[in-house]
Amino acid sequence: MSCDNHIRKLFGTDGVRGIANVEPVTAETALKLGRAAAHIFARVNRRPHAPGTRPKIVIGKDTRISGYMLENALVAGITSLGVDVLLIGPLPTPGVAYITRSLRADAGIVLSASHNPYEDNGIKFFRHDGYKLDDEIEARIENLVFSGEIESIRPTADNIGRATRIDDALGRYIEFAKASFPRGLTLEGVSIALDCANGAAYKSSPCILRELGAELHIAHNSPNGRNINANCGSTHPEEISAFVKKTGAQIGISHDGDADRLVLCDENGEVVDGDEIMAIAAIDLLQSGSLAQNTLVSTVMSNFGLDEALEPFGGKVIRTQVGDRYVLEEMMRGGYNVGGEQSGHMIFGDFATTGDGIVSALQILRIMVQTGKPLSELKRCLVKYPQAQRNLKVCEKRPIEAIPQVAELVAAAEASLNGAGRVLLRYSGTEPKIRLLIEGRDGEEINRHADCIIRRIAEEIGA
Repeated sequence: MSCDNHIRKLFGTDGVRGIANVEPVTAETALKLGRAAAHIFARVNRRPHAPGTRPKIVIGKDTRISGYMLENALVAGITSLGVDVLLIGPLPTPGVAYITRSLRADAGIVLSASHNPYEDNGIKFFRHDGYKLDDEIEARIENLVFSGEIESIRPTADNIGRATRIDDALGRYIEFAKASFPRGLTLEGVSIALDCANGAAYKSSPCILRELGAELHIAHNSPNGRNINANCGSTHPEEISAFVKKTGAQIGISHDGDADRLVLCDENGEVVDGDEIMAIAAIDLLQSGSLAQNTLVSTVMSNFGLDEALEPFGGKVIRTQVGDRYVLEEMMRGGYNVGGEQSGHMIFGDFATTGDGIVSALQILRIMVQTGKPLSELKRCLVKYPQAQRNLKVCEKRPIEAIPQVAELVAAAEASLNGAGRVLLRYSGTEPKIRLLIEGRDGEEINRHADCIIRRIAEEIGA
């Protein structure tokens, strides 16, 4: 039995994802998804089109070798339903969202497995306005894939769609990202170390930073289809730390494979995570009166010190379940303009409709330039509670309450924290793993509890 919130066969917490060429990430399923998406966006979710024009869907991707296979299958599926395709090639996930809006397309699709290794891939969808699909639309697409309901829809002759390559997509996205940085400022005199993770931002981020005047040192910007995220990028922060020390840069920026998130590094080589980025940005916006409703949206994984950092400035934190889609849903529901995750997914709603690594980095660079303070000083605004985190591969996702001895250990840990901390135990939505986080004021105590709980879980359901 599974603890997952969804019971879908295809869609997980962030689109369809898995090993490329193994179900559900196969050419056959991609073709069916293309047909289903074309039907939904062109017919069920109608938008007005000029006479003689067809609906159109944007497709972008990261640098994985399997992207070619999936891209061609999607094109075949979409065009077979009489919908046109606009191919934009390798571009960050937020770039695909922006280009979908910019080209007035009916939807956008990005082929990426984010921070996963190259053998994985995924298929994510955006609405015409650049926002991720809600559960209802995903369910309708999935139903069409499995029901066979649209098998008989076969346009012929001139009614078949066509695919066109858009040559200026990269330039459009570069200008979009630069627009999030104040026109009156430059990055002249700022030395930046950049790790592109051999991923989707290997062209865009260097161009953006150079055009704003930065002195740039670049690593891992030579993708070959197989080296994306390989011992580099935001899942390997030790890389950007070493690179900053080697180059003497004032700041390090590290993307993941599709560049929708980032990890920063200060001038001393110390990693600056999503919680610290959120604290720096939120306090700056609170001081200028620009943080909507004086509220920051984060997830339950964010450090409790974040709440304490914002409180003296009149700010507060609202927390959601883990996943940037839930952060965005809360932002849209409440009219908030900044949110993010400890992992580095940051959403600056005044500029973007989804997490954008380079736009997020530019917000911190703006603060550095305007205040004249180094990142090491800015990040001191957040005093973190000690956290003990553990991840364990499991053979099944049995409800925690169905494992009494584990539930008892969790209750004992919560009691010992006495309100000055918390215990979070959850199953991953994308992997066969269980994740444990314990936060409190005493590092030794929480690590002792974490080891005890994870050891018991390993005995019961460890892989």
